[in-house]
Amino acid sequence: MKTVAVPPQAAEINELLDQAREDEILVRTADGSEFLLSAVDEFDQEIARTRQNAKLMALLDERAKQSKTIPLDEVKRQLGLTD
Repeated sequence: MKTVAVPPQAAEINELLDQAREDEILVRTADGSEFLLSAVDEFDQEIARTRQNAKLMALLDERAKQSKTIPLDEVKRQLGLTD
């Protein structure tokens, strides 16, 4: 993800950003391209950074493919939690 600083002199852009603080804005260009302008909170930024972590994403993809499970009773036995 790329970060672009908007200078205070860019009045029209800053006005759009102020509006985006309240509600998402769909921006449509003359050629019909559309962009969603939305305020980002810290959690959204954390999700974006997490998705950029290639090693973590590969690990999660690999774990998602695993079909073998361990029954709850077996887990309790291994952890010494059985009565």
